[in-house]
Amino acid sequence: MSKKREALLTSAERLFYENGFHSIGIKRVHEEADVSLMTLYNHFQSKEELILEVLKKREERYFELLETNSPTILSIATAHLDWLQSHQNGCLFLRAKEEFPEKNHLIYQYVINHKNHLISFVEGCGYSAKESFRLALLLEGATAMSEIHDTNEVREETLSMIRTLLQK
Repeated sequence: MSKKREALLTSAERLFYENGFHSIGIKRVHEEADVSLMTLYNHFQSKEELILEVLKKREERYFELLETNSPTILSIATAHLDWLQSHQNGCLFLRAKEEFPEKNHLIYQYVINHKNHLISFVEGCGYSAKESFRLALLLEGATAMSEIHDTNEVREETLSMIRTLLQK
């Protein structure tokens, strides 16, 4: 990936994460990335294409983190909770879904696929569909609660619930 494209994606992700998608214009992204507007449009044909690429790169980093340890329910949960502690401003994917609520919109569809990807990822680690869905529910709940509660407390209670479930 070119350095300018990487700068655009990094700046866009930070700006969108801190301010939302609709409140940030293309001009602000190219200025923050210190690249020309023409360069931005050479890499991305539209703001929506830029948003989709930001989400794609974020998803890649997230799943790389989940894959770093042996894929057990506890290690997947721990990796997710590590992610929450380093990204304490909520879920960028759910924000995208809120700002692009039309069900046939590409961004909305990408978010739905991302959320389902977690379930399939866990299933791919050898867990049943029901176990995978339950873990996704716990992790999504942890994500939501981390927006309004201390992430250390959210981490502790989420891991406690998972350990309890694993004992049964």
